[in-house]
Amino acid sequence: MTGLGAVFRPQLAPERLRSVAQLADEAGLEELWLWEDCFREGGISTAAAALAWTERVRIGVGLLPVPLRNVAITAMEVASLHRMFPGRAIVGVGHGVQDWMGQVGARVESPVTLLREHLVALRALLGGERVTTDGRYVRLDDVALDWPPEGGGAGVLAGATGPRSLRLTGEAADGTILTASTNPEGVRKARQLIEEGREAAGREAGPHPVVVYLLAATGADAAERVRAELVAEGLESVPDLGVAGDAGAVAKAVERLAEAGADTVVLQPTGDEPDPEGFVRFAAEEVRPLVP
Repeated sequence: MTGLGAVFRPQLAPERLRSVAQLADEAGLEELWLWEDCFREGGISTAAAALAWTERVRIGVGLLPVPLRNVAITAMEVASLHRMFPGRAIVGVGHGVQDWMGQVGARVESPVTLLREHLVALRALLGGERVTTDGRYVRLDDVALDWPPEGGGAGVLAGATGPRSLRLTGEAADGTILTASTNPEGVRKARQLIEEGREAAGREAGPHPVVVYLLAATGADAAERVRAELVAEGLESVPDLGVAGDAGAVAKAVERLAEAGADTVVLQPTGDEPDPEGFVRFAAEEVRPLVP
C-alpha cells in the first residue's frame, strides 16, 4: 500500500503545530512531515513536540541540512527521538540550500562529499558503532552513543535532486526524499539512479523507500494557488507537477507517483493554504480511502 502523509509547512508559526499534529493523529493520517527551512522552525525541536502531543502518527523531518549540524549532535538528537517514541520518527538529511548555508557561514566547497561523510558516520553512530574518522569535513575520535536506538539502529533518509546526490542516497542512505519538483518521470529516473548507487555499493538487497512531496490544493481557488506557486518556483513549464481538485483528482496524482516508484507520497499544501487543519483532514479522510 502506498503511504500517504501531509506537510506542516514552516510558513506557519510554530504555535500552530499542536493543533495540526493532533488533528492528523485523530484523523488517522499516517505521516506528518516537518521542514527545517532557514530561518524558521528547528526540525528536531518541532518533531519532538509533535511526537509528544500525539499517540500514533509518524513524524517525518525532511530535511536537516548537514552543514548546520555536527554529526554527533545529529546522532544524539535522532537517537533520543527514536528511544522516546519508538517507530514513530522519520529523519532525513540533506546538503541544504546553498544560499542559506552561505548566509550562516556554513557553505562548503563540496556539498556531496559532506553529505556522504555525514551519512556514513550518522548511520554508524545510530547503529551503535564506535566511530573514528578523519574526513574532509567530518572528524570523529572514538565516538559512540551511550543511548543508540534500540533494535540495531534507525534508518536515515537523504534528500536529493541531481544525479550525483541520487546515486549517493542509494550508496549511503536508507531511503530517499524527493521534492515537489519531481514529476512521475522524474521519480522513474531517480529510482534508476538510486539503484545504480545501491548496486555500486553492494546494497541491492532490502528495501530503499522513496518519499515524494506532491504540491496539492483543494477548494474553489485550488488551481490558481497551485499555478501561482509553480510560477514562483519557475516550474510552470514542467509537466505533471502539482494537483488541484477534489479527493479523486489528488488520489490519481498520488497513484501516478506510486506507479513511477514512490513508496510514500506526502501532500504539500501551498504556502498560502487558508486552512492547514482542513487540509490534513482532507488528506486523511477523503484522499487516503482512494489510494490503494
